[in-house]
Amino acid sequence: MSFRPLHDRVLIERIEEEVTSGGIVIPDNAKEKPSRGKVIAVGKGKQLDSGDIKALDVKVGNMVLFGKYAGTEVKIDGKEYIVMREEDIMGIIE
Repeated sequence: MSFRPLHDRVLIERIEEEVTSGGIVIPDNAKEKPSRGKVIAVGKGKQLDSGDIKALDVKVGNMVLFGKYAGTEVKIDGKEYIVMREEDIMGIIE
């Protein structure tokens, strides 16, 4: 895949969880989309009013937590991803 987000955007792949913490398997039609994902690609950074570029805090490979309705879903090479701005990411999971 050759996709590079522009500016302060980030490409994220959702992390699917099959079983709940209690061990219950949830059928596909009842699943809620997870709000965790892995950063696949990042843009160069946010352009400030001064013209400088502020580098992003997230890096490729980070596991992140984001809002349920954040970003835009896209399909690239048959796989589903989410493109969102860095400000829509709540935090990095360590």
